[in-house]
Amino acid sequence: MKWSDIPAIAEALYDKHPDVDPAAVRFVDLHNWVVELEGFDDDRTRGGEKVLEAIQQAWIDEAR
Repeated sequence: MKWSDIPAIAEALYDKHPDVDPAAVRFVDLHNWVVELEGFDDDRTRGGEKVLEAIQQAWIDEAR
């Protein structure tokens, strides 16, 4: 999984953290959770604010 795999990341986060409100997750925590996902194999230092916002929004949509 790469940073660009936003729908897959959102689905994995939803599966791993089903009781978490994605709108309340801080970007620092979101970044850490993404890089800790099984199958994530991209550069850990990437994943800036725009990417994290897109992931968070996709996770919110997944949780609906």
